[in-house]
Amino acid sequence: MTKTTVTQLFFAVLAFAFVAPSAEAAGGAPAGFRKGARILFQGDSITDGGRGPIDDLNHNMGHGYAYILAADFGAHSPERNLTFFNRGAAGNKIPDLLARWPNDTIALKPDVLSILIGINDVWHNLDAGKKVPVEEFEQAYDKLLADTVAALPGIKIVLCEPFMLPGTRTKARLSEWLDALGKIQQIVAKLGAKYKAPVVHFQKMFDDACDKAPVEYWIWDGVQPTPAGHQLMADEWARVVRTFWRK
Repeated sequence: MTKTTVTQLFFAVLAFAFVAPSAEAAGGAPAGFRKGARILFQGDSITDGGRGPIDDLNHNMGHGYAYILAADFGAHSPERNLTFFNRGAAGNKIPDLLARWPNDTIALKPDVLSILIGINDVWHNLDAGKKVPVEEFEQAYDKLLADTVAALPGIKIVLCEPFMLPGTRTKARLSEWLDALGKIQQIVAKLGAKYKAPVVHFQKMFDDACDKAPVEYWIWDGVQPTPAGHQLMADEWARVVRTFWRK
């Protein structure tokens, strides 16, 4: 082999290394998702995403971040035969989630469970002129996670931080929103550490996004994300989860 040929081969390999996408860069499912894994998204209306009947495969994942992730992972990792479920329910607070947990979570026997809850625990109580029940929130969430780990040993849990921005639904009592939601966010981080689960910090993500576009571009009313906001959520969820279960 001549010196020229060796040089050409070296640069060809180098170029391929820079151009060829990895499975992760191409949108493949996280390494921790085994073949045949069942992935469940739980929460309130942000997860619900206007989902249709369970047996309607065109609509049962809703039209939010859960749908985007299911489409991404399913399309780029077909060999893993992953199954996705969405059981988000509009208006849910932590007591609602706890009440339906046996049927809507444990009975589905997920291998991966993602939870986004807490915004309504703040919103509904502030609107009703009530104190946000922070201690009760933590106790109920802790019980929910403890029951899950006991019933489904080996389950992988992803905790998502509830979030908000100054919008039409939040501006009038912004300081109260920030104070109450900040406490809920701290609880989610605390439970993530306790149960060794990745925490997806959506608040900072949305705060940073507002440097690029106005609040309404990402979250139209201060609570509910736009399509662009849901895409950001899906990207951040995938980034955090891939990083956590890379090892």
